[in-house]
Amino acid sequence: MSTISIKNLSFAYNGQDLLFDNVSLSLDSQWKLGLLGRNGRGKTTLLNIIQGKLDYSGKISANIDFEYFPQAISDKDNLTLYAIQDKFHVEQWELEKEFSQLQLDPKVLWQPYNTLSGGEQTKVLLALAFKNKNSFVLLDEPTNHLDAHTRQQVATYLNNKKQGFIITSHDRNFLNQVIDHTLVIEAQNIRLQQGDYARYEEQKAIEDKSNLAQNEKLKRSISQLKTSAAQKKNWARSAEREKENNSHADKGFITAKAARVMKRSTTMQKRIESQIKDKEGLLTNIETITPLSINFQTSHHQDILNVEKLTLTYPGYDSLFKPISFNLKQGQQVVLKGDNGLGKSSLIRAILKQDDIKIIEGNISLASNLKISYLQQLEDNNTDNLKQFAEHHHLEYNELLNILHKLGVERNTFTNRICDLSAGQKKKVFLAKSLLEPANLYLWDEPLNYLDTFNQDQIIELIKTYRPTMLIIEHDSRFIDEIDAEVVELQKN
Repeated sequence: MSTISIKNLSFAYNGQDLLFDNVSLSLDSQWKLGLLGRNGRGKTTLLNIIQGKLDYSGKISANIDFEYFPQAISDKDNLTLYAIQDKFHVEQWELEKEFSQLQLDPKVLWQPYNTLSGGEQTKVLLALAFKNKNSFVLLDEPTNHLDAHTRQQVATYLNNKKQGFIITSHDRNFLNQVIDHTLVIEAQNIRLQQGDYARYEEQKAIEDKSNLAQNEKLKRSISQLKTSAAQKKNWARSAEREKENNSHADKGFITAKAARVMKRSTTMQKRIESQIKDKEGLLTNIETITPLSINFQTSHHQDILNVEKLTLTYPGYDSLFKPISFNLKQGQQVVLKGDNGLGKSSLIRAILKQDDIKIIEGNISLASNLKISYLQQLEDNNTDNLKQFAEHHHLEYNELLNILHKLGVERNTFTNRICDLSAGQKKKVFLAKSLLEPANLYLWDEPLNYLDTFNQDQIIELIKTYRPTMLIIEHDSRFIDEIDAEVVELQKN
């Protein structure tokens, strides 16, 4: 057992507000910690600070090695084993030992790294991160792009590990399976709490309810004080008017009386204003979910999409999945599920008539004259700033900024190039685009990837409120249950 000590940590990127302000924590190296917080609040930054990749104020001390996931693989065209060994000191048997726990066939070591599925690549990098039993592992979003089956395999793998780790993930169910402590970034501080994500949510709900009640009480008191301050101000004005209107009275007496009244009134006003300021300082900032809107337009068609006994392939390959059939009606939401690599994204591209996907059998019938909005998986190479992005996609710039603000994107990032934003911020840009586009049908490919739990709840409420016609690829079981979608599962041929 070792202790990771963080003392008086402060950090800010150049020209930006502090992300962390005088944070002190003591962490046990055997703890399995979930790192939570809104997008852009510094989760990945904290992991980089712990690794010593960023300059900071304060002190971090630990008598233990840190390993990071995901590691960067340089030569992705090379065989997986050689691509790893070219950059990392690891023996083949060490990887294969971890592979057995991850239910990964060691044959992948003899395949080019770039030919592995997303799930296979994740498992390979997890094996690399955990090969050293004496290390403390920093896991940054290992569940992104993983199907439900693979997520469960990874959860079982992490549960069986005796060494500790810090993990960021936005899959609540996954976190509840693998962590025993939570680290939550709140404002410029980091809160440490024993228990899983569900316990944190429960405790946070109790605190928010209490703080909300206290806020309402304080607001009533502040309102009363402001009314009293206004009355005292009017009192002073009345005294001044009395002095001016009593032309036949003793001027000296009236002036002295008015002066006394105004002095007393001013003193009382200052006292009340001080009380107001003190009470306003006691108000707790409770983070609430801002509702989103969507530019969904109903179609005059009731049957929007019909897929009948369909199976697909790419030239030179076998069929991707067993024949499937489903119908998507106006105002309905259908979720595509299935293991990674089965062709869920390919099906969406086939609907859009993209790529060189070939229909082996069956057919796709799409209603005529549909306006379709497509939210694809993350784009990393867009060099536009937000204004240029809005112009290119014929969006109202201010409306784009408004949605991004509702999604929690900090205003100081609005001038950045999209490629320089965090993964979560990038995802929000493309999500905002889809929400603004007038559409009869939405095709969303893994919309929850990289989004924090606040944003996930926003999307759930949006869908439940507007009920837009949607075909969605998603693996998060909670999301699927919440929106009450029809599920179509692809199966390997």
